[in-house]
Amino acid sequence: MFDMGWSELLVVGVVALIVVGPKDLPVLFRKVGQFVGKAKGMAREFSTAMNDAADDTGMREISSGLNKSLKAATNPLGTAMDGVKSATKSLADINPDSETGKLAAKRAEDAKKMQAVRERTIAERKQREAKEALAAADAEVSKLAKPAAPAAKKAAAPKTAATKPAAAKKPAAKKPAAKKSDT
Repeated sequence: MFDMGWSELLVVGVVALIVVGPKDLPVLFRKVGQFVGKAKGMAREFSTAMNDAADDTGMREISSGLNKSLKAATNPLGTAMDGVKSATKSLADINPDSETGKLAAKRAEDAKKMQAVRERTIAERKQREAKEALAAADAEVSKLAKPAAPAAKKAAAPKTAATKPAAAKKPAAKKPAAKKSDT
């Protein structure tokens, strides 16, 4: 209402300090605070009385209807979406005794059965994978235990020239010597 900034308030404060004086300034501020408090209280009381009068006469209903009309005029897409939401909400309430309700119940039951079959299949697969992993681990353990005996036999057997493969020896090719230059 008065549109005063901090700089204007500072000027008013300095003028009040000069005119009233530092001794009486706290008393002045207290009186101004009381006056502002009384003014706010009167404004609050007036606003409450007007709201009560509007409630008594039915102005609130007219006001809310006017607000809805203004909203519809300013945002027609939002209003249309609200209408669609309310229409789909009424369609979602299905009578269980109707054919649609019976079909919905049957579909829900079929979905539960399919979920049970899926869970059973998953459990069987996990069990089968666990058995396969256990069998593979047993095979590894037995494989690690068996090679110890044949290795001992090979170590005890003497190596002869006949058991060693004969390696063909090729004469090493000589590389030509690099020429020296007198540069």
